[in-house]
Amino acid sequence: MEALKGRDFLSLADLNADEIQGLLHLAAQLKAGKVNLRSNKVLGLLFYKASTRTRVSFSVAMYQLGGQVIDLNPDVTQVSRGEPLADTARVLDRYLDILAIRTFEQQDLETFANYAQIPIINALSDREHPCQILADLLTVQECFGSLAGMTLAYFGDGNNVAHSLLFGCALMGMNIRIATPPEYQPDADLVAQAQEIAAANGTDVILTHDATAAVKEAQVIYTDVWASMGQEDSADTRIPIFQPYQVNEQLLTGADRDAIVLHCLPAHRGEEITDAVMEGTRSRVWDQAENRMHAQKALLASLLGAN
Repeated sequence: MEALKGRDFLSLADLNADEIQGLLHLAAQLKAGKVNLRSNKVLGLLFYKASTRTRVSFSVAMYQLGGQVIDLNPDVTQVSRGEPLADTARVLDRYLDILAIRTFEQQDLETFANYAQIPIINALSDREHPCQILADLLTVQECFGSLAGMTLAYFGDGNNVAHSLLFGCALMGMNIRIATPPEYQPDADLVAQAQEIAAANGTDVILTHDATAAVKEAQVIYTDVWASMGQEDSADTRIPIFQPYQVNEQLLTGADRDAIVLHCLPAHRGEEITDAVMEGTRSRVWDQAENRMHAQKALLASLLGAN
């Protein structure tokens, strides 16, 4: 993946379909042990939000590539005392080889990208979660053999995961249906961008408030928490609003007979997904979580030019 060397990864829309497929192919090879890439580089993790899967999967991936990881806790660095992001970016650029950032504002990522020459990775922002979707696409491809023509139905909040799924599905020739309460739809501008990409690929991007219509014959059923990080104060008030979009056994009766269930985790069992579905035969949640490491290892190797 020489074409990705030195680039930033702030949005899934930063890549084209061939580049995404190349990452998925490399991730599958790395997972199967068919290639052994090495990159004696240093990855920085600057996380303003809590993380389990992203932090650990990036760290393990970098260690397995032969590199090092520095956890830059914002609370014990000068960014917590108001140092301008542009200054921090220019300093870290002199120390690190690549930097993954988990933050609130997408603009923060863009600032780092503007002032640092090293690759900047979006490890989650309020706008997108592109690394998660690389793992999701890898999981779907493992289960069905290909992505083109598949239909993914997403249920819940039109959040950062929904935004990146819109781009991922549209770019890879998948149909996507987003089922949300009326006041919790994805960002209209991002939907329009995804619809334009999908139209060029002959696929559909559909927004609906009808969970039953969304699930009909879908091969991939996807959900996420109803209140994302930073929205905890509204969690209890959201429960009755989102209840019709719960992924449960009744909802799955309308899906394709071979449909799989995905959840990016952490899950609030009994809210957006039932325990029976999480632990059921359709669930691929744990494969999906594992694939975070493989997909991100492929991403790191490609951005760093590992060989």
